[in-house]
Amino acid sequence: MKQLLSIIEVGGYQNFMPLYESLGYTVEVQTTMRKVLKFLKKNTPDVIVAEFNFQSDFRDRTSSLESLMSMVQRLPKTKVIVFYDKEFIHQLSRLEARFEFAATLAFPINEEDIKGVLQKIT
Repeated sequence: MKQLLSIIEVGGYQNFMPLYESLGYTVEVQTTMRKVLKFLKKNTPDVIVAEFNFQSDFRDRTSSLESLMSMVQRLPKTKVIVFYDKEFIHQLSRLEARFEFAATLAFPINEEDIKGVLQKIT
């Protein structure tokens, strides 16, 4: 069975778990990057859905997404989908130059867009 890791640090959008499950995924939900990194030491999900939450107070990085992607680089079969606020596209673009994402989707997130991406990448 395919595994999807859903990382919901801030949330504020609809629950996509029924969609993920209808597409054949078992879903693991994590709410902190510390727990995510611990999870990834023991598991290799097929897909990770994460939020890009720009944090200007970070000294050496733009968000916890950078920590995630540093670990995902060691998981070549894992695909990452990123949700982001349009106002932070410039900061996300800097990450896109360094890391490969399967897709980036701007809020508000459309269920059909996620479904299309998931069907395309798996």
